[in-house]
Amino acid sequence: MALAIFDLDETLVCGDSCSLFCQFMQAEGLVGPEFVERDKRMMGLYNAEKLVLDDYIEFFIEPLSHLSITAIDGIMPRFVEQYIAPRIYAEAQQVLKSQAAQGKRLLIISATAEFIVSAVARYLGVADVLAIRLSSKEGYYTGKIEGVPTFRQGKVTRLHNWLIEQNENLIDAQFYSDSINDLPLLALVDYPIATNPDTQLTQIAAQRHWPVLNWSAFNPLIAQTSISAPQPNKLFNEQSVRHFTPKEITHV
Repeated sequence: MALAIFDLDETLVCGDSCSLFCQFMQAEGLVGPEFVERDKRMMGLYNAEKLVLDDYIEFFIEPLSHLSITAIDGIMPRFVEQYIAPRIYAEAQQVLKSQAAQGKRLLIISATAEFIVSAVARYLGVADVLAIRLSSKEGYYTGKIEGVPTFRQGKVTRLHNWLIEQNENLIDAQFYSDSINDLPLLALVDYPIATNPDTQLTQIAAQRHWPVLNWSAFNPLIAQTSISAPQPNKLFNEQSVRHFTPKEITHV
């Protein structure tokens, strides 16, 4: 089954879901405004490719350290409804629906905490998720990352393992992403699609002749999306597109 793979933040959702969750925590009285401001500064480091992910996760989880995982899961539907749902691109919803109708297997892969990505994926009707796993102890998150984080090259590593576990491959796979941080995975798939791309990714997409999508609508009743069939990754032989099996996925 061909895969349609999606990044989450700034791709399917207009905004960063971790930052939106910080705003939610402030509204819930879990953090103050200084926490949200520090999050903004750290997101600036992310955009500049300078973020130390372990430091960010420890910072992000600290206000939740007194809440059980069960309690956190219990507030996620409210967070998604109030902070995520209004920011989901209508075009993204249409593409997800179209890809599913074509028989594609949908997968969201994100450098965001798994409890957030899973909650958003459930809302979108996407069953498969790869995200940052958080270690836990006695039913509480510790603030440490478990295993390989789905960040930059880590997305390729985690996808590699998932493909083997699921007996899937990357034949005719598409990957939608906005971020230069996702270049390793974009360069790997047959059909990379720069979606709401940042400045660096816009330049690379132009150089490599990748299709570019710029989404802006939030009302599914008025959004209109017309997407022609994407062309295979120009890094591959145009006469015979190379298809990757799980064992062939190595560092890009």
